[in-house]
Amino acid sequence: MKKVLILSASTGGGHNRAAKAIKEEISTKNIQCEIIDSLKFVSPTIDKIISKGYEKSAMYTPKAYGTIYKISDLKITKNEIKSNLILNYMIKKLRKLIHEKKPDAIIGTHPFPLMAICNLKKNNIINIPIISILTDYTIHSTWIQNEIDCYIVGDEFVKYLLIEEGINKNTIYPYGIPIEKSFLIDNKKEIKKELNLDDKFTIVLMGGSFGAGNIKEAFLDLLEINRDFQIIVITGKNISLKEKIEKTLSSYKTNKKIVVLPFTNKMNDILSICDILITKPGGLTTTEALIKEVPMIIPYYIPGQEEENLDFLLNNGVALKTTEKYNLKMLIKLLIDNPDRLNNLKSNIQKIKKLNSAENIANLIELKLNETKSLT
Repeated sequence: MKKVLILSASTGGGHNRAAKAIKEEISTKNIQCEIIDSLKFVSPTIDKIISKGYEKSAMYTPKAYGTIYKISDLKITKNEIKSNLILNYMIKKLRKLIHEKKPDAIIGTHPFPLMAICNLKKNNIINIPIISILTDYTIHSTWIQNEIDCYIVGDEFVKYLLIEEGINKNTIYPYGIPIEKSFLIDNKKEIKKELNLDDKFTIVLMGGSFGAGNIKEAFLDLLEINRDFQIIVITGKNISLKEKIEKTLSSYKTNKKIVVLPFTNKMNDILSICDILITKPGGLTTTEALIKEVPMIIPYYIPGQEEENLDFLLNNGVALKTTEKYNLKMLIKLLIDNPDRLNNLKSNIQKIKKLNSAENIANLIELKLNETKSLT
């Protein structure tokens, strides 16, 4: 039986969710598949520094994170990254892992393990297909390696970004960012009953898996809008934020039905009853919204890849961005009062959403494994 190794990382929730979606599809074939959280495998300490560092910087110093993101995208910085001690240690550890697991192909949903694996291939230590899964609607220099055989990207926009960087167009597959099959299933009646919600206009407010962004301020804005709708607030793993929202709610009189939830595995059901999603534009979150044809309003984002994801959403006419004049309250009123505007956003979503990404990726992997078999 052929073996595939998926290398992910826990810097945000998107990389692991994409990995799980791919494994779900590959496992339906006669292929053994395993996900490795690469940073945790290499070193729990390194994982804590990088993963928690990302989380804290995204929440408390987003501008600093954005600056680091842009600097690391420079070619000269990329060369420095390739020679740093952490990457060299990762190369050493992953070399042992590959020797032990003996995979026939490697999939990467995070650039750090991909850089290490590509180094091994460059030095002829391994010679197997490497597939890169870009989990945002943009590119970064750390994703681009000469040794990668296939790039899976979220959209044709991203394909052309890679072509501009000199990547062979025949190695780029705009299948979409992979999500799990559960997102193709609707359980509207069940989730409304579970959350005690009515059959009316519903707004979901969130900020990713760790509740980043000005969610409390956005929540206060929603409470002040004199329109008939209900609200679901998802605070993620941010316990402090959940407490603040609940405290605000206890001291505020409103006729609106409001549900406050922590991190949940029922986003597929929640988005199926959602009319507008207010969120930061993480790659997987926006993909899930697109699959469910939910228009988005973006009042906050982490500078860097999320800022570029926002560019993608705006260029395709599937989201609105708040500004000082076009504030959240005004945009909500506009969309509720003018259903045609909301439907225009949904119509644009229908043009770009990609339903079968994980299935297409699994088929491509199977094809690459068969090609490798025929050459040996």
